[in-house]
Amino acid sequence: MLNVVQAFDRVQFAEIDTNDAAALERKLHAAERLFEDRDGWLKPHQRIAVLRKLAALMEGKRDHLAMQIAREGGKPLPDAIVETSRAIDGVHNAADELRNFAGREIPMGLSAAAENRWAFTTKEPIGIVAAISAFNHPLNLIVHQVVPAIATGCPVIVKPASATPLSCLDFVALVHEAGLPEHWCQTFVTQDNNLAEKLATDSRVAFLSFIGSARVGWSLHGKLAPGTRSALEHGGAAPAIIDRSADLDKVIEPIVKGGYYHAGQVCVSTQRIYVHDDIADEFTQRLVARVDKLRTADPTLKDTEVGPLIQPREADRVAEWIAEAVSDGAVIATGGERLSETTLRPAVLLDPAPDAKVSRLEVFGPVVAVSRYADLDDATRRANALPTAFQASIFAQDIEIAMRAANRLDASAVMINDPTAFRTDWMPFAGRRESGYGTGGIPYTMRDMTQEKMILMQKS
Repeated sequence: MLNVVQAFDRVQFAEIDTNDAAALERKLHAAERLFEDRDGWLKPHQRIAVLRKLAALMEGKRDHLAMQIAREGGKPLPDAIVETSRAIDGVHNAADELRNFAGREIPMGLSAAAENRWAFTTKEPIGIVAAISAFNHPLNLIVHQVVPAIATGCPVIVKPASATPLSCLDFVALVHEAGLPEHWCQTFVTQDNNLAEKLATDSRVAFLSFIGSARVGWSLHGKLAPGTRSALEHGGAAPAIIDRSADLDKVIEPIVKGGYYHAGQVCVSTQRIYVHDDIADEFTQRLVARVDKLRTADPTLKDTEVGPLIQPREADRVAEWIAEAVSDGAVIATGGERLSETTLRPAVLLDPAPDAKVSRLEVFGPVVAVSRYADLDDATRRANALPTAFQASIFAQDIEIAMRAANRLDASAVMINDPTAFRTDWMPFAGRRESGYGTGGIPYTMRDMTQEKMILMQKS
């Protein structure tokens, strides 16, 4: 059995059954049999109908889904409502994408040997998808991993994070209620890492979607069966550069949102802030004043802005990292105090050492580190200095500065005057280097979960 507790106060509010090795084998075997029966593959119009009904069912349970995100995941209710709305829109996104999801004509007749032939490609589902998900967006991440599989006709087995299984279980129940036969979408609930690895590396799995730590993700990637494709989404220590031309009246709110959204438990959370010397003092004063007003409390309350970390040990770790940075010379401008077993007051650190953990590693907590710079190229060099690279920001009213930084920041996406954590669910979303592999975003995942087949016909 798996006990599910509220992230904020650790009070148990659900108990669910877990799966063992025999259950995993049954699920893989059922998925394999489905995929091998080509006559039983669901037609695109059937998949669209399922997705449309699923979105409607989710709409009817919007309030329940949002509150469950807040309880099991600790995301403040206003943000949990936004997550639920995004998840519903993501289902529509996949259904809409199917209307233009097609192959292409391959030109023939370009040489004498290719005369009198016609060739085109079709898109086929790649096979069984194994999806291993994370706790921080317990509904929307599941949508990003499962819905593209449903849309493209791949059987999918999804393992939710053990801290936040309820959103996944509710979602899959709604998938079945929407008309998808049970074995096309199955859950696998376990706290056994060996079983999770067995799911990911089974030779019957054609595609692994993994969202979680780089250590685990790259380890699994190296153990995949030959031919298995994968998409890995890890994290980093996202940088934001504040140029002296930036309008500070328009900078503080996006920086605060980027740094403290979901208590910093976001893979592209703004963590390292580089501010031009000319405006550093004013920026810091404004930032600290706004951070001091953030309400850290029970995430199920409507006015909470910052909730808990997912586990007490994570709060312990973040507190230790703050203390280490201070012992090495950083200054706490505000915050850092332990408020409860799982909550910390949002912190602003000034000038931490380059080798401090908060400067090198993903904090995944309510902490930002502010450093000064005098030269833009030096700021971008420091921003690019880590082996991780995901999304980055430049705040500037000077378009030349903004574009110079955008062109030089090592990131898969650079936001100009927007936070590093900005995302829409149809845009490409990808980590570079240690931060990930492949490209997320519902349309992009759908492409990865299919393979093209060329059909060539000789004209008579």
